[in-house]
Amino acid sequence: MVSKKVSDSQVVMSSVMLPQHANTSGNVHGGEIMKLMDSTAAVVARRHARCNVVTARVDELRFLHPCHIGDVVTCYGKLTFVGRSSMDVLVTVTVADLKKDEPPKIALTAYFTLVALDEHGKPQEVPSLDIQTEEELRLFKEGEKRYLAHKNQRQQLIQR
Repeated sequence: MVSKKVSDSQVVMSSVMLPQHANTSGNVHGGEIMKLMDSTAAVVARRHARCNVVTARVDELRFLHPCHIGDVVTCYGKLTFVGRSSMDVLVTVTVADLKKDEPPKIALTAYFTLVALDEHGKPQEVPSLDIQTEEELRLFKEGEKRYLAHKNQRQQLIQR
């Protein structure tokens, strides 16, 4: 199986936040943003694996800046680590108030782990990641640490 570059599957997705996405104060629900992030992560993983994928875990969800009705929310997704059948996707969300002439602000970030599935719903091997830059290498090593920690945690739970 051939390896693929991080840039081969990167995704940028934008949406305008509407009243149905928010509470009565005009603040967008965190779950609405998480849904956009999950969709972004799924597109990244599917572009890499070229098969069905499911979300297995969300790590380190950090809300940094609020989103309001009328704001443009943009999700940037990219692979950071690939295992045998799992893929870690970093999703960074920016928010822009188009009434102001200001650069977008980072609203939140999270790591999504997705698993590739074959036509029978079983985990399927995915292409390896062709690391091109120092930043990609740093993110890959961080992702590998998270992967091994979660794998160890899962094994401990099974042994109980």
